[in-house]
Amino acid sequence: MKSLSSMAIGVLIASATSAAVISAPASASTGVDLTQKNGCMACHGVDKKILGPAFKDVAKKYKGNADAGALLAKKVKDGGSGVWGPVPMPANGGKINDADIKTMVDYVLSLN
Repeated sequence: MKSLSSMAIGVLIASATSAAVISAPASASTGVDLTQKNGCMACHGVDKKILGPAFKDVAKKYKGNADAGALLAKKVKDGGSGVWGPVPMPANGGKINDADIKTMVDYVLSLN
């Protein structure tokens, strides 16, 4: 029969594991996952331009800009052109929810 202390340790480990699972839901996606899932990588490379700018170039351009997150989220949602050249970025607001857009923008800005 197990000793009381080894049973207590087992309960603590099980509790800690359960808490970790609860705090990080399996459906949570990272910025990397979301940029791949939503087709961003078809036009943007992490460190090289494809049709649109490299994510690292975007992060560098907006470094220190306190409004960068909101500005880029609006750009992802509404689309636009002219900032990085003549190729327009399509609007994604009807396809990607605001929380996922924020996660992706935060990821891009973290690449600086």
